[in-house]
Amino acid sequence: MRLVTFTHSGRTRIGVQRGDEIVDLSAAAPALPSEMSALFAAGETALQTASNASGPTLALGEIELEAPIQRPPKILAVGLNYADHIAETGRDTPKVPLVFNKQSTAIIGPGQAIHRPKVSEQLDYEAELVIVIGRRCRHVPGNRAHEVIAGYTIGNDVSVRDWQDRVQTMTMGKSFDTHAPIGPAIVTHEEIGAASAYDIRCWVNGELRQESNTRELVFDAEAIIEHLSTAFTLEPGDLIFTGTPGGVAHYMQPPAWLKPGDVCRVEIEGIGALENPVIDEPENTRLI
Repeated sequence: MRLVTFTHSGRTRIGVQRGDEIVDLSAAAPALPSEMSALFAAGETALQTASNASGPTLALGEIELEAPIQRPPKILAVGLNYADHIAETGRDTPKVPLVFNKQSTAIIGPGQAIHRPKVSEQLDYEAELVIVIGRRCRHVPGNRAHEVIAGYTIGNDVSVRDWQDRVQTMTMGKSFDTHAPIGPAIVTHEEIGAASAYDIRCWVNGELRQESNTRELVFDAEAIIEHLSTAFTLEPGDLIFTGTPGGVAHYMQPPAWLKPGDVCRVEIEGIGALENPVIDEPENTRLI
């Protein structure tokens, strides 16, 4: 099942994508939650209802796809998790997953603009497979991780490299507004399986920059979930960015930073494509 969040006629809700059509769950199954995290929290019965839903459909061209989860409870991410990316950094392979946070306010959806911040030109892309958590859980052994994975989506772990390097946690450089594009859909675990051998690619303005396969992950989804859930509870709608392959702008000679006018496209086999333009941060700074 492919689950999407979309806006139509000024109202945002969730649906099931079937080919080029969207089943509007607010019409086909009005008893279901209208927000993705709440749908997962409602459990297997709710997901089965969504999967079986039939009724009014909308054409993809009629709707605007949004980030599948617009305000995730947590965004967790793993660094240095592909061998070729580790090699280009010159660092050692981590013994345990290298974990950091991205803030939920960084989320944007397909087609929405990545902002180059006013304070830096060192704007970089990172194509990533994103795990979507479907059940509240703690102390999950790796061999049961599939039970808590709702599905997978595509992410771009946009990074501001000089700000990332200023502090050890990396959080500031990874969390600027608009720097966590996700989408276009969540493909459920039952449909895609373990996502353990899927091609992943990133293009900038049509130039292939990153190309790998999720089989090259140092720590797979099962190991990541076991590690994270040792420390804290994972909740429905939490996102886990699993790491990026080699080919990021930072290690090109010279660095090929993203700039206004660029278009960044990330594709993952079995999930689809996530494309976002780059613009200068708008002049709308405000004190609230």
